[in-house]
Amino acid sequence: MTIHRFAFPTTIHFGAGARKLVAEHLGAQGLERPLIVTDRGIAPLPLLTKFVAELHPLEVAVYSEIWGNPVKSQVDNGVAAFREHHADSIIGLGGGAALDVAKAIALMATHRGDVLEYAWDHPHVRPIEHDLPHFIALPTTAGTGSEVGRSSVISDDKTHIKKIIFSPMLLAKAVFADPELTLDLPPHITAATGMDALTHNVESYLSPAYHPLCDGIALEGARIAAKALRTAVREPHNIDARSDMLMASMMGAIAFQKDLGAVHSCAHALSTIADLHHGLANGIMIDHVMRFNLSAASAKMAELAHVVGVAKHTEDASAASFIDWLSALKRDLAIPATLSAYEAKRPVTKTDIPALVEVAINDTCHQTNPRPCTRADFERIFAEAI
Repeated sequence: MTIHRFAFPTTIHFGAGARKLVAEHLGAQGLERPLIVTDRGIAPLPLLTKFVAELHPLEVAVYSEIWGNPVKSQVDNGVAAFREHHADSIIGLGGGAALDVAKAIALMATHRGDVLEYAWDHPHVRPIEHDLPHFIALPTTAGTGSEVGRSSVISDDKTHIKKIIFSPMLLAKAVFADPELTLDLPPHITAATGMDALTHNVESYLSPAYHPLCDGIALEGARIAAKALRTAVREPHNIDARSDMLMASMMGAIAFQKDLGAVHSCAHALSTIADLHHGLANGIMIDHVMRFNLSAASAKMAELAHVVGVAKHTEDASAASFIDWLSALKRDLAIPATLSAYEAKRPVTKTDIPALVEVAINDTCHQTNPRPCTRADFERIFAEAI
């Protein structure tokens, strides 16, 4: 008989004003010199100034040189900032990029070598063998759920190939999930990160891996996101919708310890080759991949149709209705229907397909897609998505 292992260890403080508990939490641990790791977008905002003031009397330093998809040099510079401040703890404040870099800084503050040598697929992967500095996380977007994740995704500066460092050692010691920190996200970021959260819930539920606990979390996460996402985009200061999306985001990230699927392999390829925002890439690709998955996952898609409120009288009709619902949601959120509809400085065209397929086929996420994905399958998915 196979023995399965389940773990949900993160302590989460959830609700408006949760950020105000951070100083007390760090003080109780005997910590006095936190380094805030955040991004260039947050650095000039009143949000950061107010948060630093709320941490008094702690001696706080800020490292904010993070932008785009996180890369190794951002981690290296963050480690230098940690040591210069003689920091004793790390506060990750931001979206997925800032939180992933914060975890990697915590790792490299006590470990030698190159951060990418700790990626799980490195040919001579280094073990994580020392305790990490006390790390806490405050998400400012509702998308990646990185605050409750046990992985950090860091790219090489030159190749932009994403590498995943995976270990329970990377888990935040505590999460302070405060929806007030997400109120000023612009609609297009709310939409893209929200589609990321929804994709996590959908793909983890569709994964054939055995994890009924995560299945339940993923279904409820999808239900919450389906109810709240449009409102969060249209009414940015609706605290109830923001709270729901922050919860759906964390639920998706907790659920995807069960693993993901081909949507994420496509999104990782698009981020690598065309530098697309991860959540936007998921949003563009999700309905295209779901059409590919339909023949292998109709029962589960019918259940998803039920939780988002579009179920029909038969399983097949419900499954198809779920995909139609995804396409309609994209239209409502102004997520491009196709890659060619996305107006970018560097548009994705059919000439990119070979490079996209090469990254996607080597990405691990599709290994738990409900329908096996070959190189030819990825070629067809990308061609139809363009």
